[in-house]
Amino acid sequence: MRYSYYPGCTLKTKAKVYEDTTLATAKALGLEVTEIEEWQCCGALYPLNTDEIFPFLAPVRSLAQTKEAAHEKMMTLCAGCYNVFKRTNKAIGEDGELRRKVNAYLEEEYMGDVEVVHYLEVLKNDLGFAALAEKVKKKLEGRKIAPYYGCLLLKPRDEMNFDDVENPTIIEDFLAAIGAEAVEYPYKTECCGSYLSMANEDVASTAVGRILKSAYNNKAEAFVVACPLCKYNLEEYQNTLQEATKDPNAKLPVYYFTELLAEALEV
Repeated sequence: MRYSYYPGCTLKTKAKVYEDTTLATAKALGLEVTEIEEWQCCGALYPLNTDEIFPFLAPVRSLAQTKEAAHEKMMTLCAGCYNVFKRTNKAIGEDGELRRKVNAYLEEEYMGDVEVVHYLEVLKNDLGFAALAEKVKKKLEGRKIAPYYGCLLLKPRDEMNFDDVENPTIIEDFLAAIGAEAVEYPYKTECCGSYLSMANEDVASTAVGRILKSAYNNKAEAFVVACPLCKYNLEEYQNTLQEATKDPNAKLPVYYFTELLAEALEV
């Protein structure tokens, strides 16, 4: 399977390790990944007003490039980008008037017929976790990892169709394939505060504090995430965990799932 790859802005800067480990592991797994040429920022947030077409132009342009390259799927990594592209694709496919306006402006004929996938879905559905387990060179045995999903991979339910919104298991299944133990805790799908970390630190700190304390109390040794913003927030507010537990040494490292995959594949 050949994939067009949309990195997004953060993966070229703060989250470069996320991109580097993805490309290295994809190569090791025999997946053909080609970065979209001259991609533009997806806009970061999905536009709710379909009367204004401009927020849809950048994502549709990248989707159309994927179609023109004869790639069946466009792969993303950032949960925010994935949310924007998945929902935009659905809107273009179902809303004829929006599709007409966007295509007329871009001089394209894109119909919403490219499949948008996250790298986790590629590993699960195209490669298969059983096949992945056979390729692992170093089982991460004894590692107790807390899966953290956040919001954007899962919601809204009908548009994302990524996993069970209330009890997703794709990251748990991934961890099992590489030999690690997934720690169950009740806050794995709770919002980390998202962009409120920039505007209202108290709200974000409180939200992250609940997540950190819950995972820590359930004996997690680290987090695994698939979102640069979630990683930032979970790392930024580690002091709330220390305050909640009264333990100045309490800390939970945060890894992208691709970092753990690279370790397991020894790439």
